[in-house]
Amino acid sequence: MHIAWLGKKSPFCGNVTYGREVTNALLDRGHRVSFLHFAQEDDATLSPSECPEVPIPFLYKSQIYTIPSLRSSKVLARALKKLQPDVVHASLTLSPLDFVLPEICEELGLPLVATFHPPFDHKRRNLTSGTQHLMYQLYAPFLAHYHRVIVFSQIQRDLLVRLGVPPHKVAVIPNGVDINKYSPGLSRLKSELNAQRIFVYQGRIAVEKNVESLLKAWKHAEMAPGSKLVVVGNGPLAPMLMSNYGADLGVVWMGFIANEQQRIQILRGSDVFILPSLVEGLSLSLLEAMACGVACVATDAGADGEVLEAGAGVVLSTQQVSTQLRTLLPLFRDHPEVTTLLGRKARQRVLDRYTLSENITRVEELYQQVLQQQHIYSKSPV
Repeated sequence: MHIAWLGKKSPFCGNVTYGREVTNALLDRGHRVSFLHFAQEDDATLSPSECPEVPIPFLYKSQIYTIPSLRSSKVLARALKKLQPDVVHASLTLSPLDFVLPEICEELGLPLVATFHPPFDHKRRNLTSGTQHLMYQLYAPFLAHYHRVIVFSQIQRDLLVRLGVPPHKVAVIPNGVDINKYSPGLSRLKSELNAQRIFVYQGRIAVEKNVESLLKAWKHAEMAPGSKLVVVGNGPLAPMLMSNYGADLGVVWMGFIANEQQRIQILRGSDVFILPSLVEGLSLSLLEAMACGVACVATDAGADGEVLEAGAGVVLSTQQVSTQLRTLLPLFRDHPEVTTLLGRKARQRVLDRYTLSENITRVEELYQQVLQQQHIYSKSPV
């Protein structure tokens, strides 16, 4: 099968990781993949590789959204007409191009699948979650014109259906992790940082991630000197937070780390992974930490609470995160047997529900369903 994948390759975010993992797995299973993404022509790999790239021009792109150029839709339509894939799969990049893609594919007679990533908090408990709910309201009428929409949780599916997307078009296929690559193992992190216990946050340093609540709790719990809080990632709030929470408090700022193996070594060397987000989709970073056997704490924003439910981790409310963590941090510091048990349960949860292999099998089945329906539709009398 030939899949035209429309997604992101930069800047680094969950969408980038999702696209890389899924397309690599599809290639491993013998499918053809053409990768269409926002890039300047000089930045794209145009050589006839096993996964050729097609650059789509843009004016601006960030980790959150992308502004295409005026000619991007024509470039995309021309590329799809030339490629003639069996299926177009758009890992939606939150750009105006998402809204015209169904029309382009309909004109070309191409089946169209979307993965809808935006984070959310179904309870709308704060301004950030309310803003994200507006994003769902904006997208729902357009998603109704895609042949299938992949979301990561039942909560997310229910939200889109309530907003008018036909139920038969919304498929729940969670993020998946390569359980062989992300697995428990040896790490030198504790000796390198001269730490007895290591807590880690990995992700964007931005308002919606609520990292400051974690830092405030860490400071008030007086976790240093035997414990370290490792912060992996970058974002708009990083400079301000770095100036207020530094090495004297046991906080280690590692910045953005592109090397995947280095990130795995950090997870393997950590005792507790903490995700204090106000809104989420289904965090790949959380699943990666769980697969590495790390005890996990996350808010119930998005689907993360669903991932950790029934004992696979500790679930926090998005309200008063700092207060909750002030109680939990010393507990996890002083009772390694608790974190060891939670780490084992976290790993088992991933094995049971969130493996990349199972994820790809379900995506393949969805492609086949869409192709069969497209075939039936094309054969039906007008």
